[in-house]
Amino acid sequence: MAKSKTTLFFCKECGYESSKWLGQCPGCKQWNTMVEAPKPSAGAGHTGIGSRSIASGFAIRTEAKPRTLKEIEADQSERRKTGFKELDRVLGGGIVAGSLVLVGGDPGIGKSTLLLQVCRNLTSGGTRVLYISGEESLHQIKLRADRMGEFSESLTLLCETDLDVIEGVIREEKPEVVIIDSIQTMFRESVDAAPGSVSQVRESTMALLQLAKGLGIPIFIVGHVTKEGTVAGPRMLEHMVDTVLYFEGDRHASYRILRGVKNRFGSTNEIGVFEMKADGLHEVPNPSQYLLSGRPQNASGSVVTCAIEGTRPLLLEIQALVCRTNFGQPRRTAAGTDYNRVNLLMAVLEKRLGMRLGECDAYVNIAGGIRVNEPALDLGIVLAIVSSYRDLAVPDGTLVFGEVGLSGEIRAVSMAEQRIAEARRLGFSACILPRVSLKGLRRTDDIRLIGVDSVAEAIKLL
Repeated sequence: MAKSKTTLFFCKECGYESSKWLGQCPGCKQWNTMVEAPKPSAGAGHTGIGSRSIASGFAIRTEAKPRTLKEIEADQSERRKTGFKELDRVLGGGIVAGSLVLVGGDPGIGKSTLLLQVCRNLTSGGTRVLYISGEESLHQIKLRADRMGEFSESLTLLCETDLDVIEGVIREEKPEVVIIDSIQTMFRESVDAAPGSVSQVRESTMALLQLAKGLGIPIFIVGHVTKEGTVAGPRMLEHMVDTVLYFEGDRHASYRILRGVKNRFGSTNEIGVFEMKADGLHEVPNPSQYLLSGRPQNASGSVVTCAIEGTRPLLLEIQALVCRTNFGQPRRTAAGTDYNRVNLLMAVLEKRLGMRLGECDAYVNIAGGIRVNEPALDLGIVLAIVSSYRDLAVPDGTLVFGEVGLSGEIRAVSMAEQRIAEARRLGFSACILPRVSLKGLRRTDDIRLIGVDSVAEAIKLL
């Protein structure tokens, strides 16, 4: 008898499936991303969100009838608050019942600490939370929890990696919130692969998705990231969950940034800022003041600009250092912003203003470790480069924002009113912005608004 095929291949980047191995994925065009995974057995029934097998405790639905929107009753129940305003902002207002939330980040960045603190906040209000750990023992979790303070009896802990056992415990205990730490440690006996492999992560996430939707329990799962910064496992893992949150920041620094990459129940442009201390994570209610702390006074190459993250304006310090190169090829470095954008802006300065930057090394940095690619930072980057090149300091208390075109013109940016209001709140006395953005702005005496049309006009103000 011919040997039956029991395996298939799929791309770990986009999830494209194939019956044979391919060097290049036809879906995402990436090379050497096809991995082997076992094909589901023929006896296994389909386990979609709307139907489950009898062995799992659900009857198979044999009839499916489409309905109109008017026939569907939407549950407008209030979202569950996490106790962190920054986290609630990123989630879109709180935790939605039956949602599956993926929290990713580098090892040691604070994912488990954040979720354990969320457990503490939820249980203090009487919410029953089940924390399932596959990486730490109960003793280790206890030691970490003691540093944070007292916990309520509503929090229960379980150290288990077998997903069949976990599923039975969730159905029996019926908690209101479940934490899985982490998805790479979970496994199913029916899947012939090691824990953390692509097939195990895929099957585990699907099982948790069915639990969340079927029982209406919000589930948070922790996912490790690869060296490229993406969640380990197939990219379809991000497509399966409702919300994807990334915890960013330098492990050796105290700040942490929680960024929403995907959110079916809210905006994906919001960020939350936290500070890591000895007793856990603390919210930073004023990120602009925090990011500008330690800024040098009357130093050349330092410019304050404003970026918009979702609905929140953030004041940032752009630093530039321009010096003569000792080699034939000048060096360019950009930290926190797009490298190609910096080269483009330097080309505008060379062509439109005749500055000989081709003979100089240029280093551009956004202080604080945050990464922003908004076009409104263009004018700030340009003035920081010119300030360092000519050794002229931008006056203290001056905010700069605006997009720079290839002709050297200063173009309008969105939400100019909110940027000026944030600068006024932090005590800035002047603001250089595109002249076209002055239309409709309310003038006040506490901040001077200076409109410019070109880069040359902005540089003259220095």
